[in-house]
Amino acid sequence: MKYPAVHYHDYLKLDSLLSSQARRSEEFKQPAHDEWLFITVHQAYELWFKQILLEFDSINDLLQKKPIPEADLGLMNRRLSRVVHILRFILGQIDIMETMTPLDFLEFRDFLYPASGFQSFQFRCIETWLGLRREDRLQLLQTPFENHLKPDQKEKILKLLNGPSLFEMIESWLERTPFIEDKDFNFWKVYEEAVKKMLEADRNIIQTNPRLNDEDKKKSLQMMDLLAQSFQALLDPSKYDELQKQGHFRLSLKALRAALMIQLYRDEPILQAPHQLITHLLDIDEILTQWRYRHSLMAHRMLGQRIGTGGSSGSQYLKQATDKHKIFTDFFNLSSFLIPRSQIPPLPEPVKRKMNFSFSI
Repeated sequence: MKYPAVHYHDYLKLDSLLSSQARRSEEFKQPAHDEWLFITVHQAYELWFKQILLEFDSINDLLQKKPIPEADLGLMNRRLSRVVHILRFILGQIDIMETMTPLDFLEFRDFLYPASGFQSFQFRCIETWLGLRREDRLQLLQTPFENHLKPDQKEKILKLLNGPSLFEMIESWLERTPFIEDKDFNFWKVYEEAVKKMLEADRNIIQTNPRLNDEDKKKSLQMMDLLAQSFQALLDPSKYDELQKQGHFRLSLKALRAALMIQLYRDEPILQAPHQLITHLLDIDEILTQWRYRHSLMAHRMLGQRIGTGGSSGSQYLKQATDKHKIFTDFFNLSSFLIPRSQIPPLPEPVKRKMNFSFSI
């Protein structure tokens, strides 16, 4: 035997793991059966949060390379995909939690004050590393979120806040995307011409549509004008800067343009992995949004209009956080700037060759 034998039980340290569920209700001589479930689900969350943070640590190391090798981009995608699957899995744990009724929860709820999921250090690390800024967070009890953590955790989260987030590293990576302005191809100029043709064709359809009366045509054309203004923001850096200052965009214009080009030409071999990476970030943000929303519904179901154990407004706080704590909103909004696949300008042959992987025998 190459290595000393190990038993399954000892390898997983099951004595320690399975003895770590201690009910507060039992401590106060009022044992509540469903507190076992409550503890188990939340401990499982924290185990999965730990795994997510381990994946993020590895991705963080890969993103430090400039340029990022294609093999590393594939590795990042596999690890982000793992995070997506973990998040989908833990979303399903809410279904298990909801087998507990409000009356069951009330049996031990008063023993939990002032503990709250808001104090989950690992989840705050996940949000912070992804790119949720302090100014974008919904405050609890009018105090910064880090003040609700333990002192040593607060120190670590402040360090994380001051370091580069995944959002910032992805933005920097996108800004280095080639092909957008190449001697053989000016993507943005070609895109602008395609957008103008698309908008003109749409306006013509509205104006010549016999099924629309004058009032309907007027409303439809007004909507077209608003759409044209949003496209204009991408075509005019000064307008983009103005809207960015107002909070309409977070990504730099250069990064957003790169992300748009990746979406439009995602079938090209060299852009398939970048497209998958953006898709994984969309998935993560969407699932976290669903997770917060499901928690708000569960809190409403369990608490009604009561305040949360941590002093928050309960379900209302969670519902507001659902809307406010999105991170990659710019990627969601990219759909506003897509054009039909049939109208995407074909790539010049020299650029198309650069976007293919080639080898010689």
